[in-house]
This record gives sequence, structure tokens and C-alpha cells, in this order.
Amino acid sequence: RIQVEELYGKQFVPAEPRRYKSGRNAQEAHEAIRPSGERFRVPASVRSELSNDEMRLYELIWMRTLASQMENARGNTATLRIGAQAGDDAVVFRASGKTYSFLGFRAAYIDISEDDPSAEEAEAVLPVLAVGDRVNCAVLEVSPHSTKPPARFTEASLVKELESRGIGRPSTYASIIDKISSTRGYVYKQGNALVPSWTAFAKTQCLESHFANLVDYRFTATMEEVLDKVAAGEAEAEKWLDEFYFGRDTPGLKQLVSQENLDTIKMEVVNSIYIGDDSEGIPITIRVWKNGASLHRGEDEKCSMPEGVLPDDLTVERALEILAKGTIGPRELGIDPETGLTIIVLTGRFGPFVQVGILEPGTKSKVKPKRASLFDGMDPETITFEEALELLSLPRTVGEIDGEEVTAQSGRYGPYLKKGTDSRTIGSEAQLLTITIEEAAAIYSQPKQARGRIAKPPLAALGAHPETGAPIVVKDGRFGPYITDGVTNATVPRGIDPAEVTLETAVQLLAERAARVDSNPKRTIKKKAVKKKAVKKKAVKKKAVKKKAVKKATKEATKDGAKKVAEKKPAGKVAKKTAPKLDAGPAED
Repeated sequence: RIQVEELYGKQFVPAEPRRYKSGRNAQEAHEAIRPSGERFRVPASVRSELSNDEMRLYELIWMRTLASQMENARGNTATLRIGAQAGDDAVVFRASGKTYSFLGFRAAYIDISEDDPSAEEAEAVLPVLAVGDRVNCAVLEVSPHSTKPPARFTEASLVKELESRGIGRPSTYASIIDKISSTRGYVYKQGNALVPSWTAFAKTQCLESHFANLVDYRFTATMEEVLDKVAAGEAEAEKWLDEFYFGRDTPGLKQLVSQENLDTIKMEVVNSIYIGDDSEGIPITIRVWKNGASLHRGEDEKCSMPEGVLPDDLTVERALEILAKGTIGPRELGIDPETGLTIIVLTGRFGPFVQVGILEPGTKSKVKPKRASLFDGMDPETITFEEALELLSLPRTVGEIDGEEVTAQSGRYGPYLKKGTDSRTIGSEAQLLTITIEEAAAIYSQPKQARGRIAKPPLAALGAHPETGAPIVVKDGRFGPYITDGVTNATVPRGIDPAEVTLETAVQLLAERAARVDSNPKRTIKKKAVKKKAVKKKAVKKKAVKKKAVKKATKEATKDGAKKVAEKKPAGKVAKKTAPKLDAGPAED
């Protein structure tokens, strides 16, 4: 509060310190950063002591700390309309946003953008204008706008939605995301978006039809609250579990999972997802099975559902197109010269492919016919017999390099070359049929890269280092643009365009980075391993002990022990019986 007053003024300090409480249902799974004290070093004073990433983190914590003890911002939501003349036509430009009469805590964020661009656009800051003011048009950009459907859930937005509904807790969100994506396959990622699968639709349909109260949002949120109370000792676990299992006002879990109730579930009904009716009134449906989904038109027409068709993109028209291609049946292309069997082209679950031989419906064979998928851009309706023979010739032997055979193959991750155990990705599927041994040798002469990683060209070449002579370039890395001379990497500071970095600036940044690394006490230094000299232990020869002597000593010890026991015990039947066995003589009275 003292620092806020010093930096921004007394009007930015509230009358009383602000105090914050945890949100509803928060389990405090992760401890917060809790800065303490009255004054904190401003970011500019620690810039030389921190790396770029550490500096950005410190700046963010510093700004949020000050903002948490500052006054609220005051302003109005406004819509600005600017009239203009375009030739003979009158036009109106409109902008919506906020005008601030007092920045308050936002003053701490003037030099930092903490939100994503979409959030900034949604809350644009407008200048303070009055009706009748004239404004100059400095820049005019044409920006088309169209109404967009609601965005798909991402992992972050899904967690936010779960929080708002009171479902789950901070300690369980990660396992929920993993369960629906990796374990069960209810959603899959398309970029950052979570796309529901057909299995998710069928499972949801089944649960809502036969277990509605268990998948109700209110029930789930209430259950979470009850479990929190049980954990805190404010509720009885046995009472709640008894009601949940046996039921009270609604059927309990015991009744819901009973065989009698499960027998009422018709799988062909719950697994059938209605898409719509065609022009003849025949329903179009998707039926979900263990090994995939199939598309149906009534009960007579059906085909496998191709991969990649999103549920919300499947309209009746699109479904009829898929059915038209999938129900045509195989198209004969010609006779295979090697086997004498017919080569056909047909469409399966994973797309169109060519096949040698025709399998009669209902027949099972242990030997699968030879198949080859069509390349991207090939149409099953126009593919020729010659093209089919080329596809079926894969994998193709290209030649030999260093005495090892090189083949061109098509795999799960695309086309590639294989030499022994060394595989190399190639550019396109068409190269599988045309690549030469010279081109393959050129590919194998280059260093191998990790799968999916293609070396990016540098953003800029700045020249040779004045001291070492090493070339200095600007590259685009995983965490942003950086400068490198092959030994040291230095991040391009925020606010500097990578294309405008000069050689002098790059040399200075590299020197600063190298100095920070050398002065860092946490830097690990590899110690040279010292080989210890093996010390040979002298063998100690044990003296042999004769078994007979050991036996005699044991017998004498037994006799002595027996005599002592006999002397301690009073006379009686037990002593008389025991004495002869121990050979200790008659018992004494």
C-alpha cells in the first residue's frame, strides 16, 4: 500500500486493506504465491539479475501484487458511432468498448498484456469523446465479420465450466480430462479443441435414458458437496451411502444396476444416433459399435463411417453422399498379372483402397488379400488399373546404400525410406513411386531429425561474431525468437522485432547471457570421475574343526545343562520322566 501511494498516488490506495477469500469448493490443492512486506523492488531494478523468463515472471507477480491492493477502476460501457461521407453515400462506423474516468488497479497493467487477444478485443478501451467532436481517419482497414458458432471446449474452458457447475475439485480435474480423452476416447484433440466422438454421443444417450439421475449436473454437484462435508466431519458417510445405494425418493444404485433393469436396455436403440430424415422420410442414423461406427439409411442401406467426419459436420446431405459412395460396392479395375485375381477398388472405414481378389460375403479366410490405400488426391471413381498396380507394388525396393537394401514404404506417419533399422521421412506419397537411389543417398547423408520436426530456416543471419568468428543468427524457437552463435542462446527481449536486431545488439545480448550463466551458483559443473584403485583383500584361512570334536562338545554341554535343570526342579513325575531322556541320573528329593 505504501508503494502504491509512492508510485501512483494516494487516490489509488483504498481506505482499508483488501482481503481475499478462496472460491467456493476450493480445496487449496496448490498453494498460492504470497508476497509479503511493504515495499518490493521495481522490475527495472532487478532486470540485470534475472533471465528473460525470470524477469517476465517477476514482473507479473509484482504487478498483480500491487493491483490486488489498489482501488477499483471506474468507467462506462459505451458505443461510439462515427458518421462519414464516402462519395455520395453516408456511412457509419461503430465501435463498442469502455471509457475509464479512473484507471484504478488497471494502472498497474498499463505496460503488460495479461489476457489473450480475443479478451482484449472484447473489452476495447475507447477515448473520451463528446457528441459532435471531429476525428481524423489515420488508418482504415477492411475487416470482414461473420457470426461464428460457440467455440469448442478446450481443456482450460472445460475445467472452468466444471468449476462453475460445482463438479470436480482442483485435485481431480486432471484425471477427469485424462479419463474422457486418453482412457475412454470420448473426446479427441483437434488443435487445442476437444471434439466429441460418436462413442461419447452413444454413451451419453444411454446414460440419460436409463441413469438420468446419476448424470444430472445437480446430483453430481450435490454429491461433491456431501463428500466435502463427510471429509470435514460435518456429515455421516454411512447415512449418505445407504441412501445412494438403496435409494429413498429415487431408485438407488442397487436397483439401477440390477439384472432386471439392465435387461430393459436395448443396445440397438441406445447405440443409434439420429441424424435426420431424407426427402423420402427415411431416417438417417449412426450406429456405434466396439470397432467403429456405421452409417444407416433405414434398415436396407448402410456403410462404414469414414474417419475424420466430425459429428457436428454430418448433415443429411453429407450422409447421403457418404452412403452413395459406400454402398456402390467394389469397382473392378482388371486382372492382376501375377496372381490372375481381379483387382478392385472399394471404400472402407479408413478410406478408399485397392485390393487383389474378391472376398465373398460371409466367408472367412486366414490369409488376408493384398491391399493398398489410395494416395491423397486419388479418387476411387477415377483411379486406373495402372495406378492400382503401382500402389500394390509398395513397398518398393529403391536400391542399396553401403550394402544395405533401401525400400520406400507408406506407414502410419506417412511415406518414408527404410535402410535396415534406419528410417527417414520423405516429402510426399508420390515420391514412393519415383524416388531414386541417388536421392535416397542424399537424404541419408543428412543428420537424422526427430519425428515430426523439420529444421526451420533462421529468421535472420546477422554475420560473424567479431571475437570468435562464429555465425550469429536469429531463430524462432519453442519459447519465442532467440539469438545464437552455436554455443550461447539469448532470448530476443520483449518489444524488439527479431527482424530489426543488429549484429552489435546480438553480440551484447549473447555476452550478457554468457555472463549470467557463468555467475549462476546453481550451474552444475561435471566433476571428473576419479577411478578408485581396487584393494585386494587377503584371504583368511579358517581352521578346520573336526566334526567328531564338535559332536562330543555338544553332548557334554547337553549333559551339563540337563544336570542344572534337574537340580532346579522339584522331585515329581515330570522330573522322573525327563531324567532318563536327558541321561542325568535319578532325580533328587
